[in-house]
Parts: sequence; structure tokens; C-alpha cells
Amino acid sequence: MNRNQEMLEKASYPKLLLNLSLPAVVIMLVMVVYNMADTFFIGQTGDPSKIAAISLCAPVFSILSGLGTLLGSGGCTAISLALGKKDTHSVKRYSAFCCYGALALGMAFLVIVNLFLPAISRLLGADGETGADTLLYLRIIALGAPFIMFNNVFANVIRADGAAKESMIANCAGTFSNIALDALFILGFSWDVAGAALATVAGNCVSCAYLLYYVTRKQPLLSLSPRQLSPDVQVAGTVLSLGLPMACSTLLMSLSHIIANRMVIGYGSVALAAQGISGKIGMVVTMLAMGICMGLQPAISYNYSAGNLQRMRHIIRSTALFTFCLGSMITLLCYLGRNGILSAFIDNAEVIAYGQVFVFASIITGPFYGLYQLCQTFLQSTGKASYASLVALMDKGLFYLPLLFLLGKAFGLYGIIFTGAVTLFLSLTAGISFSLVWSRKIDKGAI
Repeated sequence: MNRNQEMLEKASYPKLLLNLSLPAVVIMLVMVVYNMADTFFIGQTGDPSKIAAISLCAPVFSILSGLGTLLGSGGCTAISLALGKKDTHSVKRYSAFCCYGALALGMAFLVIVNLFLPAISRLLGADGETGADTLLYLRIIALGAPFIMFNNVFANVIRADGAAKESMIANCAGTFSNIALDALFILGFSWDVAGAALATVAGNCVSCAYLLYYVTRKQPLLSLSPRQLSPDVQVAGTVLSLGLPMACSTLLMSLSHIIANRMVIGYGSVALAAQGISGKIGMVVTMLAMGICMGLQPAISYNYSAGNLQRMRHIIRSTALFTFCLGSMITLLCYLGRNGILSAFIDNAEVIAYGQVFVFASIITGPFYGLYQLCQTFLQSTGKASYASLVALMDKGLFYLPLLFLLGKAFGLYGIIFTGAVTLFLSLTAGISFSLVWSRKIDKGAI
């Protein structure tokens, strides 16, 4: 048993938070900064239409993240479960599948986007004001898709045995590179939207370089060798089924954002710019909760697989309390500082006026988002992918989309903006219900 596995099995909850969740939270905060960087530096140009163009492209980048989550989150869970059973042979086969699956999906994304670029741009809602910038940003992001995919996948996979610090290093290296290059390309070279896209791709390449170094030189459990690729359908099926809940959530969120953006752009590029900035602020709250839950996922999977259900439940209960308290505090801070944060992005009175309400809509669910994410993590980590997928489908599909049209029709722009908050409370109710049902089945041994 290596040191990381011993920590998963025996360490106290505060130590798990420190060693697993803290690096994951740093990763999530880095991702928030990563997502904010383009918007912030483009905002310094003072042109809301350019911020609107980047906001229109955000769902496409989320689709890449969703595909990466399919393999990354699924691979991380599968490997954690295998480690709990001391099955190192399966670990190598899972990691090899994740590697070549990531490259294949990245290449497919590159080809599809370039073949249908004008149609995709129109589908996102780009018009004469935002069309040229949207096309340019998408074209450059598509060229970097294989690197973005590998980064998304293996930043998750290497966490399977508790190596959260190394995942944090990879994300930080890529993000800080992206921020530095954003400043250089956008403010220094005046490349605007093209500079933002190039900086994003370059940052992912830096992360990929570190991940390749770590996997090939420092982590003998994982393998990138094509010889470990297996025709066994069980390998692909296990990874994909376990990754499906998180992937469904991300992909459905992308679809929902595309539809919402098209509805908001009808109120003008200023409204969409305000929505884009407010959404970034709301990410601070949600990504913190995601980081805590994702960080503890290997510990939940490992102890479930090893049969230590008492320890698993202690981790879950402690996480529920911790995320609620932290989410409440961060929500309050974001609300009190919303005007200053909005002004830092762009000095535009109309954007700030919209943003004051939009920020409130983005952060109101902060105290409860961690509980929703914990339900998803519990169901996925214990192998109940069907329940987790159904909760994700309800959250971003069955609940969100009908409410989006109903509230948009009833209350206009503000109905659209508050749809996410209403949906979260419905999804949390569903997540708690499914988690309780599955927990009782675990207690009875009906698994």
C-alpha cells in the first residue's frame, strides 16, 4: 500500500480536506481565474460586443470540458474502485483507454467544428455585431482541442490514488501561462479575441507537458502505452458509464447555455455581456463546492470498494456540513462586493446596472450547491451511474429547459436569469431522494 492509498483508508477528515480537497479547490479557483481571464482582458478594451462574442463561445468550450469529464471523471472513479480492490492490471488498462480516447475525441472535435463553423456560429446566436469574433475564437479553440481534451482528462485521472497536488500543479501551470499570455496578446499585441483564444490553447499545452512528465516518469501505476489498450468492452463501458453523470451535466449545461444566450442576446449585447460577467462571479461559489466534492471522490470510492461504509458515511456527512457553511460565507462576500467586482471587468454603466441583479441570481444557490454536488459525487463514486445520470438529466434538461421558456415568457429577461436558481432547488430535492434510496440499498446489501 503506497502513501496515497494509506491516506484514503486511514487519514482523518481534516487531513483528507487538506490533502485531497484543498488542491482540488485550488484547481477550481484556478479554473475560475482561467475562465475570467479572457473576459477580464477583453473587457479592458471597453467593447461589450467582444465580451458577448466570448460569452457565446463559452458553451462550445464547455462541450469540450464535458467530453473530457466523460473520460476523466469516469477514469478517475474506475481507477479508484480498482485500487480499492488492489487490481493494478485494470488500472493500466483504464488509463490507456482514457489517453487514446481523449486524443480521438479531440481530433473529432477539431474536424467537426472546422467543417461546420459558420453553422455552429449561427447556432450559438452570433449576429453581425459578434459574428466575426465568434468565428475567429472558435476556429483557434478547435485547433487546440486535442491538447485541451488530454489536459481535462488526465488532470482528473491522476487524482485517482490521491495525487491531488500534482493535478493542482498541472492546472496552475496552464492557467498562469494563459493569464500571462492574455496580457501579452490582448494588451501588448492588440490581438483581442484571437489573442484570448491563442492564450487559452497555449495554457492547455503547458498543462499537457507537465501531465505527460508526471504520468511517464513519476506514476508507475498509470500507463499511456498502446499495448494496454484492450478490445474488452468492459474497460470502455466501465469508464464511460461512471463518467456519464458528470458529462451529462456538463453537456446539458452547454446546451442550456446556448439556448439561454440566444434568448438573452435578444435584449442586446450589453445584457449578454452582463450575463457573461455575472456567470463568472457565480462560478466562484459553485466551483469551490465542486472542488471539495471532487477532491474527496477518490476517498469515497476507495472506502466504498474496500467495504468501509462507516468511514465513507463519515466523509459524506462532514462534507455536507462543510460545503454548506463555506458556500454561505462565499455567497455573502460575493453579494456585498458585487459592484466592485463588476466594475473591475468593464467600466460600462449599463453592464453594471444589469449585473447587480444578475450576480444575485448567480450566487443565491451558493449555500446549497455543495449538497447537490455531494449527491452526484456519492452516487457516481459508489458506482450508481444510472441514478447520478438521471439527476443530471433533471437538472439541466427536464427541469431547466421548460422553466427557461416558462419563466422567460412570464418575466422576460429576469425570468431567464433566475431560471438556474429555481432549477437547482428542484434538482437538489431529486438528488437527496435518489441518494437516500441508494444508501438504503447499500445498507441492505442489495447492490
